[in-house]
Amino acid sequence: MPSTELPKVSIIVPTYKECANLEPLTQRISASLGSIPYELIIVDDNSQDGTSELASKLSKKYPLHLLVRTNERGLSGAVLHGFAASRGQLMICMDADLQHPPEVLGAMVERLKESEFVIGTRYMDGLMKVDEGWPVYRRVISQGARLMARPLTGMSDPMTGYFGIRRDVYERGVRRVSAIGFKICLEMYVKCGVKKHAEVPIDFGVRVHGESKLSSKVIVNYLKHLIELYLYKMPIVIAMIGIMILYVLYMIFSSIQ
Repeated sequence: MPSTELPKVSIIVPTYKECANLEPLTQRISASLGSIPYELIIVDDNSQDGTSELASKLSKKYPLHLLVRTNERGLSGAVLHGFAASRGQLMICMDADLQHPPEVLGAMVERLKESEFVIGTRYMDGLMKVDEGWPVYRRVISQGARLMARPLTGMSDPMTGYFGIRRDVYERGVRRVSAIGFKICLEMYVKCGVKKHAEVPIDFGVRVHGESKLSSKVIVNYLKHLIELYLYKMPIVIAMIGIMILYVLYMIFSSIQ
């Protein structure tokens, strides 16, 4: 039976048609955190693929809570929905597709004891650590997106969706955080005014079940997101150069949707 103890850590996992990954993910999270009191919050965008039924079954054994959104869509909004419902003093977001290894959760929790923010990074020591099966075009897109965000953050992998934040840091910036785009990690880092972050190296795996959410529309939304963040963080004169470049890229990708 799941413990009634107040969780120290809240794991937030946004899902859409990820039923096939849910059970192994839940098992690996439990094994990784061991005796650390935690809660697992699944925020599902009404997948109707058996996620609800499986989550109900798993909740009898694990501290799993399912939140189903029927009138909303979007990864970032789902993450924020999960954070708002969480109870832990440490909150960690990860994907459901098993590309984010749950085995490093313990290390991420430890790093949050001394830092405001932590990420699982694919770029430790400047080298990209991903599975050999990861497509070349995805590597190129990831590298390019990372470079475009470099003036906004000192994180080696600002594109990661595997990150954690302390509740006190989250609460000081949550009113400014927007659900635009897919890169909620970068959004929270900037809007919550993170001063000190830590990084845990991960081996980024290949999706086993389900489909990638990457599309030209996602890329366009990312470019729009970067423009907003540059305007937020940097003086307008300095930001103009970056915005002009991003606008050109935005128009190119908009034309091929």
